[in-house]
Amino acid sequence: MTSAATTRRSIPWTSSVLGGGSALAAAAFAWPFFVSAVPADAQVAVPIVAFALIPALIVALALTLDREMYTAKTVALLGVLSAVGAAVRIAGAGVGGVEAVFVLLILAGRVYGARFGFLLGLLTIAVSSLLWGGFGPWTPFQMFACGWVGAGAGLLPHRPYSDSRNTAGRRWPARFEIFVLAAYGVVASYLFGLMMNLWFWPFAVGTGTDISYAAGADPGQNLASFALYSLVTSTLTWDTVRAVTTVVGITLVGPAVLAALRRARLGPRR
Repeated sequence: MTSAATTRRSIPWTSSVLGGGSALAAAAFAWPFFVSAVPADAQVAVPIVAFALIPALIVALALTLDREMYTAKTVALLGVLSAVGAAVRIAGAGVGGVEAVFVLLILAGRVYGARFGFLLGLLTIAVSSLLWGGFGPWTPFQMFACGWVGAGAGLLPHRPYSDSRNTAGRRWPARFEIFVLAAYGVVASYLFGLMMNLWFWPFAVGTGTDISYAAGADPGQNLASFALYSLVTSTLTWDTVRAVTTVVGITLVGPAVLAALRRARLGPRR
């Protein structure tokens, strides 16, 4: 069997396992809607759940860096872009809602594909947390959430772009690609905020309020409480600033960064 045939056969298997790991992480995010627990129990359980995700992260890293991904150029690009992303994230630390690192994750995921974007998100959070001293129960959740941001950009419909107007339906204007990526950035910014709220919402506020987690309550009731909690604590503030920052960043530097990343690309999108 040829090497090419082996690679083609291994890609679905790798993608399936990575999808399974992501499904496990999604369950760790969404447990308040399906598992009954009082907030005190949840507070004790979250660190355990967070560190239980670490083996899934290790497996995801190992599978993503399979034979197809493990090339000198890929490793070099990952190293450089992860360092850049970590520096950008650290520089924005403490500025409410500013997540300029999303610009890099989305543009790199768009050019190099979903698996590269996923791995870049994981490594960016890991490196920045190590340098900044920001490791905690939230770190595995942030790693998966940012990994999904990068992967989602790689899964957007791909079609040739040019600087000219659409020609017989075969090519889209380059500015339309920027519009699509900016729109995705808005969606990703708000979804990221929702996901990160989930990991601490059950014990973030006391009981008996309209935004409290209620153990044993109907999932619809807890979903409504969570939506209200997110709206008043992050959606209208942090998440909106993140969305605006991402749109502005992609609009201003997107064309130049996309061109530079595409010049550095070797081989198919991962």
